[in-house]
Amino acid sequence: MPTDTTFWIAVIFAVSVLGLSKGGFAGVGGIATPLMALFLPPLEAAALLLPIMILQDAISVWFYRRDFDKRNLMIMLPGAVIGIAVAWGLAAYISDSAVKFGIGFISLLFILQSWFAKAPEADAGLPSVPSGVFWGALSGFTSTLAQQGSPPFQVYVLPQRLPKLTFVGTVAIFFATVNAVKVIPYFALGNFSTRLFTVSLMLMPLAVLTNMFGFWVVRVMPTILFYRVAHVLVFVISLELIREGLVGMFWR
Repeated sequence: MPTDTTFWIAVIFAVSVLGLSKGGFAGVGGIATPLMALFLPPLEAAALLLPIMILQDAISVWFYRRDFDKRNLMIMLPGAVIGIAVAWGLAAYISDSAVKFGIGFISLLFILQSWFAKAPEADAGLPSVPSGVFWGALSGFTSTLAQQGSPPFQVYVLPQRLPKLTFVGTVAIFFATVNAVKVIPYFALGNFSTRLFTVSLMLMPLAVLTNMFGFWVVRVMPTILFYRVAHVLVFVISLELIREGLVGMFWR
């Protein structure tokens, strides 16, 4: 595990962005894992962040405990468990380079969708149950391999135009459950280590502070500029991960 100054700057930034994401800026946390995957093997990067995310999830679930959409959770969570199980079965057979490429590609698709997708119709109605199970499974799968479960989740939920706090609360409960379930395959795959967990513990006070800051910001600050900056960062990091993944798969 790297210990240079650049790594620590990156991990502090990643945890801070995760805190804002868990506090309510759903989606901006997508910066964290692609950034850490520049320094660590992708699944180790995910394992480093998972204990921090679980702590932040617990705080967020308590904070938004009255604001969530039960229908979406009942449809998507069973699918997410299926996706986690499939990712567990495949993780041992996928190279670090392939996972890097996958993280970059998924993140890039999310950014392009955010920038160029047509706005949903106001009267589109509720999406179907089978599509919710599918997108929940894809969210669980990508979250397990790359901590990138937000894009598939948002594909299903965003068109419903839920009230802001209801959307944020639904995100909090969904990913709190997904991250708790992911502990099982991460332990089974041997992704946790004493050194990684020590770093996670050191960063938890920062995680709590940024989480609390996110609760405040989501209520008082316009989000459009923040999202634009975050999306540009994800875009740049995604291109670098795609480049590293392709080099690792085809030129080494």
